[in-house]
Amino acid sequence: MFQNRTEALALALPAALFAALVFLLPVVILLSEGFRIDGSWTLSAYTGFFSQSLNRTVFLRTLKLGLEVTAVSAVIGYAAAFAIVNLPPKGKGRMIGLVTLPLMISPVARTYAWIVILGRTGIVNQAIQGLGLSDTPLRLLFTETAVFIGLLQLFLPLMILSLISALENMPKDAIPAARVLGANWFQVFWKVILPLTREGLVVGGTLVFTGSLTAYITPAVLGGSKVLMLETLLYQQVSVANDFVAASVIAFMLIVMSFAANILLKRLATARNKR
Repeated sequence: MFQNRTEALALALPAALFAALVFLLPVVILLSEGFRIDGSWTLSAYTGFFSQSLNRTVFLRTLKLGLEVTAVSAVIGYAAAFAIVNLPPKGKGRMIGLVTLPLMISPVARTYAWIVILGRTGIVNQAIQGLGLSDTPLRLLFTETAVFIGLLQLFLPLMILSLISALENMPKDAIPAARVLGANWFQVFWKVILPLTREGLVVGGTLVFTGSLTAYITPAVLGGSKVLMLETLLYQQVSVANDFVAASVIAFMLIVMSFAANILLKRLATARNKR
């Protein structure tokens, strides 16, 4: 298409400069705030951040919920994707449309719907009281469980779509061949399906984990001030405390955790494939 590499690079240069100036430069400036204090480079902002028990609790809670949402999404995603892939073409198209439909709805609307479901007079509490399991409404909102459910519902479609793509690219005779050779369904999944769909799992896991770490609306609405996460704490540091140093520390940790998750998933997939 291009006569030489120089011509291709010249055509890509304007887009690269625009991306660097608009996206990369502001991020670098923001992140540098956490390392440069009073004109000198130091890690005191990070040591000070982790010296507070509240910040440590928020960090561990964010990491835990991100891992839990990713793990549960992978389990449900494999089951759903496998079922969809084995449907007839018409049924497969309809099911993929249903999976994609939530992505077309605003996360704000999807999150506020959980208030109706999990509220004191919501559907869940009405069912619990109707079955006689409790005499009084349970506090379901502003808990880690509510945040977990909201994040799972928000990002599960991304995992399912990633795994559907991976399963469709898997050889059609791989599973029947493994069954003929005497493998049970657990062995089929562990030794055949998982290695052949590792790329889809890496993509889906990265999207779900990164989204769970950086989502703001869902933790803010369903968790409130009682279940702080790094993203809600970041908002408080900027809008309430006007502490851009602490905000820079939190932003840097979110970026590092996202990249670390992607690298770890890729290495686990590669190691599994080599074995």
